[in-house]
Amino acid sequence: MKQIAIIGPTASGKSALAIAMALQHNAYIISIDSLSIYKEIDIASAKPSKDELAQVAHFGVDEITVDQHFDVAIFIRLYKEVHDKAKEEGKNLIIVGGTSFYLKSLTSGLSELPLYSDTTKTAVTKMLQDLPAAYTFLKERDPEYMKQIKESDAYRIEKMLLLSIQSNMTPSQWFTEHPPKPIIEDLQIFNIEVERALLRERIEARTHQMLQMGLVDEIAALELKYGRNHNAMKAIGIIEVLEFLDGDRSKEEMIEDIITHTAQLAKRQQTFNRTQFVDTISAELELLPQLISESFTQEYL
Repeated sequence: MKQIAIIGPTASGKSALAIAMALQHNAYIISIDSLSIYKEIDIASAKPSKDELAQVAHFGVDEITVDQHFDVAIFIRLYKEVHDKAKEEGKNLIIVGGTSFYLKSLTSGLSELPLYSDTTKTAVTKMLQDLPAAYTFLKERDPEYMKQIKESDAYRIEKMLLLSIQSNMTPSQWFTEHPPKPIIEDLQIFNIEVERALLRERIEARTHQMLQMGLVDEIAALELKYGRNHNAMKAIGIIEVLEFLDGDRSKEEMIEDIITHTAQLAKRQQTFNRTQFVDTISAELELLPQLISESFTQEYL
């Protein structure tokens, strides 16, 4: 079994390349995209079309609803299930998407966590009734670690409370004594290189295409069904439409905001990919099919 990863900024052509390579090299695809994971977010996530999804088995797409929680630990469990399925069925595996933090979690790993007793869960539930006090409790015991957690981040505060109460250790102590272990080793990562001006053009074209496909109607329907408080509803392409629906932006301003914010995201993605992954094979989109095919061929020599 061979597995590779394809990364690159948004609108760089990752999905189409992954589908072409999967068809050519007998592979399943697992998505590392923080929006494609959600059902009903089709246009805003720029996920592959129904026809494209039918060509190759995709995982990590349309897995949960907007009101369900998703995090990197859940993604890792999903990856392990897909990996075992691919291996059992004699398939290769292609990891693709723009949320490279998920890929980093596979190559670097996560620290194991203790099992939480019912007593611990009950105590933490009671503490969370006063979120500011719960945050202060953690901050007084581990000020350095808690710098990276906001006072309003109820999810992460709950996780750190569970860890601290169950283990009787601070988060810093626990993670020092339980360092992460890589889940994938020796993974070949292919990075799509694209000039910033060309990428901006592609982002503009895709934004206009998304609007023609019904982006505003999709977001309006999502808001009506789920409200605005879920993490998915704060994503680029969604929040700008909500501002337009509120009357805070004209249509032209909404479009420009989506393009600008998406371009800024693309720049952050490029920086992350460049600094967090070593020994990547970087090339322009047109050159990568040959390089990827050579990689699969070498596996079987």
